[in-house]
Amino acid sequence: MSVQLPNPPTPSVDRKVRVLIADDHALVRQGIIMLVKSQEDMEVVGDASNGDEAFRLARALRPDVVVMDVSMPVVNGALATERLRTVCPEVRVLALSACQDDAHITQLMESGARGYVFKMAVAEELTGAIRKVADGGTYLDASVIAQREAESVPTDAVGTPLSTREGQVLRLAALGNTNKEIAAELHLSIKTIEGHKSRLMEKLHLRSRAQLVNYAIERGWLSQI
Repeated sequence: MSVQLPNPPTPSVDRKVRVLIADDHALVRQGIIMLVKSQEDMEVVGDASNGDEAFRLARALRPDVVVMDVSMPVVNGALATERLRTVCPEVRVLALSACQDDAHITQLMESGARGYVFKMAVAEELTGAIRKVADGGTYLDASVIAQREAESVPTDAVGTPLSTREGQVLRLAALGNTNKEIAAELHLSIKTIEGHKSRLMEKLHLRSRAQLVNYAIERGWLSQI
């Protein structure tokens, strides 16, 4: 006698991006909540008014993305982000701040944030950033990119100029593009891109994509695509 077992459920391709909103200003928080709720591919799973609350809710709810205000009471957004990276690294943080200086942004990215959006950003930019980060990419506010127009040719750790192709691969990878996406963008094979990335990581003495992102941010190279 045989028994027909039911097929396992198939994950829905229409699964919405689950978003947690953290901002200590009630009007700003409610505005972002309304914006996210208006998107067909997103849902708000919770909201918080300080960093400690954001950390506890994110740990419990495991959202895809936390939109994290940087300047909050009790625990600030940078520290909450660092704690989340340790406890639940699969939760991606999109930092939200009124500050645009390089040192501040670098600190946020080193804390584990996957993106940065200026508080005055238009709605389309914020929702686009949420999608990019949820998809595993890295996002920098357009105003930050604009002010980071580099004046020198990228060089490696010992001062040897990178080739044009190496620079293109580095910047596209730092922005969160997959090997397949980079290959399509540059009209090269995926194997060629993998080879470029491997040589770049070795040349620049980098061990992870996070280090690659920080390296590119510190040198203002992400504007040169």
